[in-house]
Amino acid sequence: MDSSELRALAERTVRKIVMTSPLNSLKGFDEKSWGKPIVGFAAGNDPLFESYKELIGDFYWTPSEVMQLAYPDETFNADQLSIICWILPQTENTLADQRKADKLPASRWIHSRHYGEKFNEYLRATVRDTFIKAGIKAAAPVICSEFSYQQSHNFGLASNWSERHTAFVAGLGTFGLSDGFITERGKAVRIGSIIVAARITPDVRRFNSHTANCLWYAEGTCGACISRCPVNAISTAGHDKQACFEYIRGVTAPYAEKILGAWETPCGLCQVKIPCERHNPVSTCSKKAS
Repeated sequence: MDSSELRALAERTVRKIVMTSPLNSLKGFDEKSWGKPIVGFAAGNDPLFESYKELIGDFYWTPSEVMQLAYPDETFNADQLSIICWILPQTENTLADQRKADKLPASRWIHSRHYGEKFNEYLRATVRDTFIKAGIKAAAPVICSEFSYQQSHNFGLASNWSERHTAFVAGLGTFGLSDGFITERGKAVRIGSIIVAARITPDVRRFNSHTANCLWYAEGTCGACISRCPVNAISTAGHDKQACFEYIRGVTAPYAEKILGAWETPCGLCQVKIPCERHNPVSTCSKKAS
C-alpha cells in the first residue's frame, strides 16, 4: 500500500472503532465515552522526538526504540517509521456534568477516565493489530509492558512516551497554561498513538510555537484554567506538576475509588468551563464553527 492508502486505512479504522464499537461505552450511563475522533500523522524521524529525549531524559523513547522493544531481533530506521495519532473528545453530557464540578470531578468524568481509557487501550491494540494483519509491523507504546514513569531532571515525574507530545509532533494541537493539550476539538480530550513500519506522509504543524493555541500565551488574555484548579496548581507561571500530582493521588483518586470500586486518577477540572474546552480559541475556523 502507498502512503495515501495507509493513511486511509488508519483513519477508517480509528473512526469505525470509535463510532461503532460497543466498547466505546460509558458504563453506568448507557452512552458513548468519546465523540468523533481526529486522526493525525507524524514521521518517525521528526527531530522533535530526539529533542524530547534530550529535554525529558534518556529514558524517553524514540519511535525506533519502541519498535526495537516490540521486535528485538530486527533493526528499524527512523525514516522508515510513521506515527498514527488520534484525539478522542469528551461527549457533551460529560462536559455538562464536569462544568458543574468545582472541587472533585463529576461522576461521568471519572467513568470516562476509567472506562474511556480502557477503550483507548483497546483502540491502540486494535489499530496496531490491523496494520500487523496487513503485513506491516506496528507497536503501541503506552500499552507496551515496558511503559513506565521516571523522574526527569527538568520536568519531574514523566513517562517514557507522551501521547500529548506525540500529538504535537503530528500537528494536532499545542500546549496551554495548564499543560493541557489544546486541539481543534478543544482540551477536554484523551489521546492515543501507534507506530508503524511504513512511510505515511506526515501532517504539517501549522503553528509557530508549542503554545500557539492558548489564549494566555497567544494574546495575553484568558487564564480561565487558573481559577478552575482547586489547589492553585495553575498560575501565570504555568503548571505546578507536584501540587497537581498530590491533589489527584491524595484527594480525587480515593474519591474516584469510592465511585468506581477501582483505583483511578481523574481530575480534569481545568479542562472545562474555559474558552478552549471544545475548540481551539485562537483558530479562526474554530471561532466561526462555534
